[in-house]
Amino acid sequence: MKTTQQLAFCTAVIFAALVLPGCSGMTPQEKNTAIGVGVGAVGGSILTGGGAIGTLGGAAVGGVIGHEIGK
Repeated sequence: MKTTQQLAFCTAVIFAALVLPGCSGMTPQEKNTAIGVGVGAVGGSILTGGGAIGTLGGAAVGGVIGHEIGK
C-alpha cells in the first residue's frame, strides 16, 4: 500500500511540474480554482485512503473554495 501511495504522490508532483507553467495566461480566479481542485483532490484522497469518491469530492469542494477565494 505504501508503494502505491508513493507512486501516486510522485505522479502528482510530476504532473504539477508539467502543467503549472501552462497557467501563466490564467486570471487569478482561475489559478485559485485550479489550485483548489488540486489541493482538494489530494486532501480527499488522503482522508479516504485513496478512494475515488473522496478524491473527486475533495476536488469539487476545493475547486468551489478556490473559485470563491479568487473573487
